[in-house]
Amino acid sequence: MRRNLLLGLITLLVAVGACAVPDDDARQAARQSEVAEKGRAVMPFDLERTTHRFLPTGDGLRQEVVADEVDDAAQVALIREHLAEEAERFRSGDFADPARIHGTAMPGLAELSAGAAGIAIVYGDLDTGASLDFRTSDPRLVQALHAWGEAQVSDHGNHAEPSK
Repeated sequence: MRRNLLLGLITLLVAVGACAVPDDDARQAARQSEVAEKGRAVMPFDLERTTHRFLPTGDGLRQEVVADEVDDAAQVALIREHLAEEAERFRSGDFADPARIHGTAMPGLAELSAGAAGIAIVYGDLDTGASLDFRTSDPRLVQALHAWGEAQVSDHGNHAEPSK
């Protein structure tokens, strides 16, 4: 009888514990939902109709934001406007928009803000959106850019992908 009661109690505690602590997938999904909601307040384009891409390079990072539909001129215009503005902000060390979306503890963010003077940021139009090329000769900033890009892909979930 004691053994059955003890086994029943252990089973109950395990079940309650499993329900109380979300698994990694649930935490990641909740994080991505939170980031998408905050992103809608910062980015003027529709996250459901666009994709972010991040490609680590030897001297930095290439970020692309593209419309999912080739003929979506409205999204393309919004992407270009936003990335052109972000390029100006980033050049001056203003990474407030990514901090609002991803939080101030986002990997690489503090280093990029402090080291912005050592990063060349080049805006470019793409057929279906725009790109930012971040280049630096400082290995610490290259590492920060790579960490920042990786965190973006993770946080944006199905709204982002690593560049191919």
